[in-house]
Amino acid sequence: MTGKISRRQLGLAALGAPALAQAPAYTGALDGLDTRVRMEDFDPVLWTRTRYEAMPLRLGFRATTRRQAQAWQKRLRARLVELVGGFPTARSPLNAETLEVREFPRYRREKFLFYSRPGVAVLGYLLTPTAGRTPHGVMICLPGHGRGVDDVVAIDAEGRDRTNKAGYQHDFAIQAVEHGLAGVAIEQMAFGCRRDPITKKRRLTDSACQPTAGAALLFGETMVGWRVWDVMRLIDWIEGRKELDPARIGCMGISGGGTITVFASALESRIRAAFVSGYLNTFRDSILSLSHCIDNYVPGILQWAEMYDVAGLIAPRPLFIESGDRDNIFPIAASRSSFAKVRAIYEVFGASAALQQEVFSGEHSFHGAQGLPFVARHLGATV
Repeated sequence: MTGKISRRQLGLAALGAPALAQAPAYTGALDGLDTRVRMEDFDPVLWTRTRYEAMPLRLGFRATTRRQAQAWQKRLRARLVELVGGFPTARSPLNAETLEVREFPRYRREKFLFYSRPGVAVLGYLLTPTAGRTPHGVMICLPGHGRGVDDVVAIDAEGRDRTNKAGYQHDFAIQAVEHGLAGVAIEQMAFGCRRDPITKKRRLTDSACQPTAGAALLFGETMVGWRVWDVMRLIDWIEGRKELDPARIGCMGISGGGTITVFASALESRIRAAFVSGYLNTFRDSILSLSHCIDNYVPGILQWAEMYDVAGLIAPRPLFIESGDRDNIFPIAASRSSFAKVRAIYEVFGASAALQQEVFSGEHSFHGAQGLPFVARHLGATV
């Protein structure tokens, strides 16, 4: 059975296949009008980058003495608490519970939960080395976007144990144990088992950040603040474990875990050393300019400070930064320039030796070659 051929079809046929293949794809209502309008005036990202230049950064680092730097930290830290939405005024019962214990050749793995606030359960894994003296120095391990906490404690996508350190996070909690530290890895809110039923029906790697972080913004709060509070309550839990040394607590994370490592270490003095992988950059060149998850955003922060100022709140405590030279999420040029700003803060504190950076050959992934020995040394790891 044959149908009628329309005039449009006849016209297209007359052009021939090669001409059709070369026809430019339609991109929008301004196609063909680029000589009649200023195309850049329709670019919202360019407009926001222009506006960035007028951001006051009222509490950007300008101190020249250690005393001035300490006063600056106090002011910015208080403002940052407000910007992330504040924290609960009271600490509710943790109601901690051990769910499972398993023994491995080099460590003991305990699956546990606690409540960071009423109605908010946090799942975690405690990896305790079988060697070394107790109490152990401990590294809080925060996963980035992906399958969640399982992907940093050697559990594969089928729930089975693995030994090959697969994925972009390379089981860095296991690597912490291999460097003589206890690892405490928690499921960040909206990842893995801490997702809503609708999201859980989709892929294992899909996060629930969009509805959850969006709700936080509607409440005048942030996902950053919620996740940082989880870390603070995790430290409360650590303080109750006799095999862990509360005076030797570190924090590390990759990507979204790096985000919370920066903010938590900036706001929580009980964190004695930090290792930030695949995050330190500028808000201008990463979060503002590229498509990022909604969980990264802190409303109004550029009125007060840039990312390097937030990282500067960690000074003079030990801080290690690593970045891949081909990271297309956090561009390496901005990572380098941001690190230089943090270094200037550490220099005023007289703590240059406590700050280190590694730029490795690679993309957006955990590396750890220099960072893990750095934090293990500063936390007095024993192997």
